[in-house]
Amino acid sequence: MAFYSKDVDPVFHGAGAKPGLEIWCIEKLRLVPVPKSLIGKFYSGSAYVVLSTSVLKSGPTQHDIHYWLGNDANEVDSALASDKALELDEALGSCAVQYREVQGQETEKFLSYFKPCIIPAEGVYTSQQGTLNGDTYQVTLLSCKGDHVVHVKEVPFSRSSLNHNDVFILDTASKIYLFCGCNSSIQERAKALEVVQYIKENKHTGKCEVATIEDGKLVGDSDVGEFWSLFGGYAPIPRDLALAGTQHVDSPVILYWINLQGKLSQIGSESLDKDMLEKDKCYMLDCGAEVFVWMGRNTLITERKTSISAAEDFLRKQDRSNGTHLTFLTEGLETLIFKSYFNCWPQTVDTKLYDEGREKVAAIFKHQGYEVKELPEEDIQSYINCRGTLKVWRVDDHELFQIPASEQTKLYSGDCFIVQYTYPGNERDESLFYAWFGHGSVLEDRADAIFQMNAIVDSARGDPVMAQVAQNKEPLQFFLIFQTLVVYKGGISAGYKKFIAETGIDDDTYDEKKTALFRVQGTSPENMQAIQVDHVSSSLNSSYCYILQSENSVFTWIGNLTSSKDHDLLDRMIELINPAWQPVSVREGSEPDSFWSSLGGKTEYPREKEMKKFIEDPHLFKLICTEGDFKIKEIYSFTQEDLTTEDVLVLDCNKEIYVWIGRHSTIKSKQEAINLGLKFLQTDILEEQLSLESPIYVITEGHEPPFFTCFFEWDPSKANMHGNSFERKLATMKGKTSSGSAPSRNTLKSRSREATPDGLRSRSSSSNGWERRLSPASTISGSHLKISDNQNVPSPTLVARKLFTESSPYQDSPIVESSFPSTNENSNQIDATETSANSLIYPYQRLTVSSPEPVSGIDVTKREAYLSEEEFAEKFGMPKGAFYKLPKWRQNKLKMTVGLF
Repeated sequence: MAFYSKDVDPVFHGAGAKPGLEIWCIEKLRLVPVPKSLIGKFYSGSAYVVLSTSVLKSGPTQHDIHYWLGNDANEVDSALASDKALELDEALGSCAVQYREVQGQETEKFLSYFKPCIIPAEGVYTSQQGTLNGDTYQVTLLSCKGDHVVHVKEVPFSRSSLNHNDVFILDTASKIYLFCGCNSSIQERAKALEVVQYIKENKHTGKCEVATIEDGKLVGDSDVGEFWSLFGGYAPIPRDLALAGTQHVDSPVILYWINLQGKLSQIGSESLDKDMLEKDKCYMLDCGAEVFVWMGRNTLITERKTSISAAEDFLRKQDRSNGTHLTFLTEGLETLIFKSYFNCWPQTVDTKLYDEGREKVAAIFKHQGYEVKELPEEDIQSYINCRGTLKVWRVDDHELFQIPASEQTKLYSGDCFIVQYTYPGNERDESLFYAWFGHGSVLEDRADAIFQMNAIVDSARGDPVMAQVAQNKEPLQFFLIFQTLVVYKGGISAGYKKFIAETGIDDDTYDEKKTALFRVQGTSPENMQAIQVDHVSSSLNSSYCYILQSENSVFTWIGNLTSSKDHDLLDRMIELINPAWQPVSVREGSEPDSFWSSLGGKTEYPREKEMKKFIEDPHLFKLICTEGDFKIKEIYSFTQEDLTTEDVLVLDCNKEIYVWIGRHSTIKSKQEAINLGLKFLQTDILEEQLSLESPIYVITEGHEPPFFTCFFEWDPSKANMHGNSFERKLATMKGKTSSGSAPSRNTLKSRSREATPDGLRSRSSSSNGWERRLSPASTISGSHLKISDNQNVPSPTLVARKLFTESSPYQDSPIVESSFPSTNENSNQIDATETSANSLIYPYQRLTVSSPEPVSGIDVTKREAYLSEEEFAEKFGMPKGAFYKLPKWRQNKLKMTVGLF
């Protein structure tokens, strides 16, 4: 909630009360609001303050403050904009992150507010006119860079401004020309077309022609002739010279203390610790391409103004590039990249902030006339028809066995299952496939489940959605299609039976004659589960109801923190598990001795209300996959338009992630997409402490399910278009449809055969490119299997340090780089010469899946590649070259036998 003092400009009263953008401009040494009709229109001679407000799902309001400095703005206005941004932060309770934005070097976060672009006009903003002054028409040449947000910059109207790498827009009185450099990407050309449309509508009232000129192709086209005649006739564009000195050089990271007079004193370099930051002081962290000012909670606004001025003076005196980003952080609001420069920044979760946010939202509802006692914990809407057809297969000894309809809502924690759910869509039936791993299942069954599901999906109609889920990490949609689900302990598969026999572990597979304890959970009769847990009193929790089955009786136990809804689900579950049971109902605190004796005695158990995890807002990331490289780049303020057909994207919803595959992307199989999803989980770029067993959905363009499209304002007609991004945009602009274009040859295959596992049971390899391959996240974490799901991957904070390693004005959103091998389909087979040249060699004991001292930073899907030649031959009985000539499924089998898979 905003508060005000004598130090805060009255123009900020009421600021941040509603979601959206608010903009103010410096005019005659005072701050004036910019009307909504002019939001997104900037003057190069002015300085602005921009506030972005959004309400997070977890309740609190999030504020980001940017002050934008035009290239021709004077120093007084620029300094005043900086001061006013800080005053606005104080008015909002010092809970915003502040950014300095320089014309032409804006952050992608800032540009994402003003899609498709901002094109600053010459002159100075004047509120009295209410329109842009100096906006008389003139021929302009603009360069466009960027694939999801566009940096638009006016360049001299000269042939020498053109090059082969970028996209240019020549705006004349009667026609707009789009010139595409031969080395520019399809995505950049498509985004530039959006700028063309923007110019057409805003400068030409929608009444002008548009022509596209392709670099290097001269044909008898009048548009081409007209374009080059404006430059005095055609002449070849010189080849771009290699830009020496553009390679990034790591700068030393230096921490300065800023005293009350604004003087900087270096207090640390490279090895920094959070304890160096004191609450009553301000600091500057110089990271080269990025500079941060950190302001302690106990500092005064005058101290903060001094510190910000000191940082800006520092950049000026050092003649730093305008592309150096300057970010201002208040204690408690540190960004990921800032924290990554400190050793072991503590992981803290402010539950108070979450509770306060929920209270504020409840207060808003009450103010609007609604009586709200408690806000709903989460949205349980299914989004798809949950009255469809369900089929379930159990994986056993490399084969699939279909479960009878009467038994298919009963799973075992020691087994793996494949689930096919078919439901009516808008125009056709849609299918959804899950591979479900019980937490006690063995690696071999998990590998078989992945392989068999891939084979089924490959032969299915309509490119169905595929997902990999693990027990206790199931997404809500999984439970909703089952409606009622019982998960028993133990397993039936031969692999599980063999494992417990070899390890001497007691077989705890459910038996009606043995004691069993079930936890009942869910939200409604269409979403309820009974999960068998260890039959000991420590398994109880006051937030749940339980069913205790013993040799002589059946009890229902009602926790003190449960509701009438929970009690109703308990009664329904009794009927589902065994209608013949006549249970004895007991409430927490009044249990008979026979109840506790069935559980082996009374012990302590959780009695406080189980808190729900914060509901995180989704984030969209682009995965950049090149040879031997893997990068992650966040897309801010995302919309459906950001689902670019050439890209592979990840929608991170915290509880689950969605890997979206564009038709024109280089990804050839859904298994490859799942592996990318696992690598994304490993990087944990947002430091959400994501489990490597988080559900991963794989979705192909044009077949997006409603539980994915609900995160967008979805237009189905856009999802059904064909052609690359540029062709689609061009067709839309010219009023044509591109739906008749032929799909890309890289489109994932959609066969006409009916999806069925019949005939696939004995397949150990596939001629169509599918390979049996267990994902690195598919580790065993059951109570009997002492293998953690904490994979040996680089620390998220170490990875985050590379966010700005390729900093440029046009690639400034966080990019995470990892040295994962290429995800090209052909890379699944490792070349023997490549592995022999591997300079990273580790002992076998540190490479095994269950190693007590595991190696970090390796590709966990290729553990064997890090063995020495001698140890490799000892373990596998053959040299590396012979091993990599084997079929992939055979390689995986051998790796399983030696604990490397």
